[in-house]
Amino acid sequence: MGLSADQIREGLDFIAGRHPAMAAAIGRVGYPEPRLRPTGYATLLRTIVGQQVSVAAAASVWAKLEALLGEDLPPHDLLAADFDALRACGLSRQKQGYARSLCELVVSGELDLDALPEDDEAAIAELIKIKGIGRWSAEIYLLFAEGRADIWPAGDLAVQAGLAKLLGLEERPSEKLTRELAEGWRPHRGAAAIFTWHCYNNPAL
Repeated sequence: MGLSADQIREGLDFIAGRHPAMAAAIGRVGYPEPRLRPTGYATLLRTIVGQQVSVAAAASVWAKLEALLGEDLPPHDLLAADFDALRACGLSRQKQGYARSLCELVVSGELDLDALPEDDEAAIAELIKIKGIGRWSAEIYLLFAEGRADIWPAGDLAVQAGLAKLLGLEERPSEKLTRELAEGWRPHRGAAAIFTWHCYNNPAL
């Protein structure tokens, strides 16, 4: 599971002790709630199902898949499922390709989600072997499911916008600058990322 409330607080307090702007922002908006997802295949499949559709649409597709394949959506069974049956559940040809890529990697053992490399970049490299899973999706999985403390999704637009509010910047920073601005926050950039989302639409900032 992801970072706990205590881990988030500890990480933010560490940064706040070195960065007055962080301390001031915490004082105004408080600590964010944890963002938790289970580890494993199903969370990545949900990521694929949810791409470029509303939360309600994704939930509808997921419910139909569960009705077709069972609650655990076993990867073997998804691979064996008929194209038209999956399409009737709401999975486009492209998303079926992504889902099959995930299932094939899991079934073959090429991707072991219980033993991803401890090095974050190496773990990201393993996850992006899945078609349809890019760096951002891999980072979100490692942060919200595995609770890796130093994940910093600098390409996320809300992280960039939240960071601009947090630091009082005139405009949203680029991905490169977003990465540079957080260098001093290691090894607690995961807590900082969760806090930037907390700040993004917060009227108190």
